Amino acid sequence: MIRVAADVVVLATRNAAKLRELARILAAADHGGAVKLVGLEEFPDAPEVPETGATFEANALLKARAIAAYTGLPAVSDDSGICVDALNGMPGVLSARWAGGHGDDRANLELVLAQVGDVPDARLGARFTCAAALVVPGPAAREWVVTGQVEGRLIREPRGSGGFGYDPIFLPEGFDQTTAEMTAEAKDAISHRGRAFRALVPFITAALAQPREGT
Repeated sequence: MIRVAADVVVLATRNAAKLRELARILAAADHGGAVKLVGLEEFPDAPEVPETGATFEANALLKARAIAAYTGLPAVSDDSGICVDALNGMPGVLSARWAGGHGDDRANLELVLAQVGDVPDARLGARFTCAAALVVPGPAAREWVVTGQVEGRLIREPRGSGGFGYDPIFLPEGFDQTTAEMTAEAKDAISHRGRAFRALVPFITAALAQPREGT
């Protein structure tokens, strides 16, 4: 376990790809270098937090609250997913477990493609949505939630090897590359997660600037 420091923030994820992405986004936005990021690999006994919320915002807060309480450190969490117009906004908050098992990216992607197999291309509109939450623990706990979206559409065949989740079948509006074909920097600049976490950075730096219990 890490030594608790006043400038440490825990990213509440065990997803290595997501951790790299979020750390990269926050590092780029945190020009002063005030934030030191760690993931849940530093806290192997941290609880698994069920995503029982009905919205992205609720799930992000559930995870951030639980990890902040467990570690005693400010915790950042996100919940994100793809919302497909032809599927009435689904998979939505069920994106990570759409095919039944949590985190089976290939099965989830293939199920969505099968479900829109008979849908005309003109109706394949979709968007990635991300809610990012920050919880600072203590007697007067503080919480913030922000959201980010990127509009686009689905394509019929996966393209690209970057990113994760539904990136290989999502074509952002105004681009001819899927988010899986983009460089990490290009994706960060337009992604739902990039937008949400850049919006959260001012709250993180402001929270770290204030004294906390035990620091």
